[in-house]
Amino acid sequence: MRFFMRVLASGLRSATLVVSVGLCACGGGGGGSGPSSAAAANAGSATSAAVPVVHLEVSAPSVAVGQPEALLWSTTNASSCIASGAWAGPQASAGQLTLSTATVGTYTYALTCTNDAGSQAASATYAVTAAVPGVAIAVTPPTVTLGTSATLAWSATHASACAASGSWSGKQASTGSTVLTPAATGASTYTLTCTGPGGQTTASTVLMVSATGAVQNQIGVVLDNGPANARGVLNVPYVSVTLCVPGTSQCATIDHVFLDTGSYGLRLLSSTALPGGFAYIPGSAPGTLLAECAQFVSGYTWGSVAQFDVKMAGELASAVPVQIIADSTANFSQAPLGCSSSGTNVGSVAALGANGIIGVGLGTQDCGSYCVTQSALSPYYECTAGNACTETTASLANQVANPVAGFAVDNDGVVLSLPAVPPAGASSLTGTLTFGVNTQGNNQLTSQAVYLANPSTYNFTTTYNSQTLTDSFIDSGSNVLYFNDPSIPACSSPNYFDCPATTLYLTATNASYTGSVSAAVAFTVANLDALQSDIVVAPIAGPNSLSLSFDWGLPFFFGRPIYVVIDGHTTASGRGPFWAY
Repeated sequence: MRFFMRVLASGLRSATLVVSVGLCACGGGGGGSGPSSAAAANAGSATSAAVPVVHLEVSAPSVAVGQPEALLWSTTNASSCIASGAWAGPQASAGQLTLSTATVGTYTYALTCTNDAGSQAASATYAVTAAVPGVAIAVTPPTVTLGTSATLAWSATHASACAASGSWSGKQASTGSTVLTPAATGASTYTLTCTGPGGQTTASTVLMVSATGAVQNQIGVVLDNGPANARGVLNVPYVSVTLCVPGTSQCATIDHVFLDTGSYGLRLLSSTALPGGFAYIPGSAPGTLLAECAQFVSGYTWGSVAQFDVKMAGELASAVPVQIIADSTANFSQAPLGCSSSGTNVGSVAALGANGIIGVGLGTQDCGSYCVTQSALSPYYECTAGNACTETTASLANQVANPVAGFAVDNDGVVLSLPAVPPAGASSLTGTLTFGVNTQGNNQLTSQAVYLANPSTYNFTTTYNSQTLTDSFIDSGSNVLYFNDPSIPACSSPNYFDCPATTLYLTATNASYTGSVSAAVAFTVANLDALQSDIVVAPIAGPNSLSLSFDWGLPFFFGRPIYVVIDGHTTASGRGPFWAY
């Protein structure tokens, strides 16, 4: 799993603005008649009294309505300071002020400071822009059998108008709900697009309807602007997951969980509404609790490990170990140095672009047999109430686990299906995640080619531009195609992604790690710089830091269902680990 947040032109970068204008009142005169006496007089004046120096800045040059903004200033050699512009009156020689961002407009703050030698003024300007609408829409429950009902609920902020599309239509109020009673099986997508002075936002949810008597094995996948506080997300597939305290009805459904076929296990931010009353998994030493430092290419997540029942569609995995990211409980309040020094902490909505990660890849546990006996370099720690954490072993039963492998049925893998996406991208996208492979009528492998993965590394081989890349893999958690081709120009910003002058239509060859199956595969690379600001899904690419790897990220899934079969599980098409498409 690796991902990046798109830097938008609307001001995601933090910035300061300092404007200073000097107004100097200089004394003249003096009794000397030559150059040497004039120089001495000027030198004496500079030594005895310096003109004030004023620094004035805002924390960001532009903010949306309701977002924080601050004014900071400092001075030297000032005997008094007077404010003007958007504020007034005498001011201290240094200070900080929280500024109002309630009203759209441009605001200039000026400060003039004086002493006996003269005065100096500085000014700073910031703009308050209209907030981009926020849209939340969800259907509860997300899966039903034919003849039963579900409730569709939605809300929007900073919106003046909302319109429905997909499986419903027409103008909608900014907040509302309706009861749905579907008349046919399959997937129904409900999309809400809201506009306001600050722009337009689209969000979608999917209702899955199965025949009466069948195990519901399919949920909706949504690509949109992400949860609240996520900004700049691109190519991030989201699903909803229901967690319950084991054996109880104390449950909570978490939306916008990052769907990742390149990792194994469920990890949720502590800031989400987890059900109360859950139990932490104890460490091996008395009085300790188990914690984990999960490492990804993009960074690490630190947090506790607790057990939950995990429900998706009609499937249930009981007492699954789940990582709670950024758990503030005393035992886990700070990541140990061995974890925090491993990379960037992605344990927040802003950093992750999601409320959590669900790894449904080729593995069952996130570490496996190594961590059962070895503590050195283990991602698992046991932590005391004083936040003293040491590396430890973890049994298979206590390791963070792929919840799909824990289902009673449909537990051998998943099928991720997304529609095709044009080079210009799309402002939203919906698809399906189907549980099981060759277990029901909707997950059958027929003519798809099966690509066996190396059971030790979960990799296969890609050949591209005469490069044989034996550490290649398919990963919905990587939001671009990562491969190396120096002939493709880099983007202007961020410059670590590819921006060809025109859309590229390329071909590579994928092969089973045994070499038993090999076939060409076509893919597209569009220009990231050319995408419109409302685009959240597009076929884009970037260079790969893993030199022997082609990382087939989310764009590889566009227009082709990808089957993922878990290591050790046998299907009619063969034994996992393998991918098929």
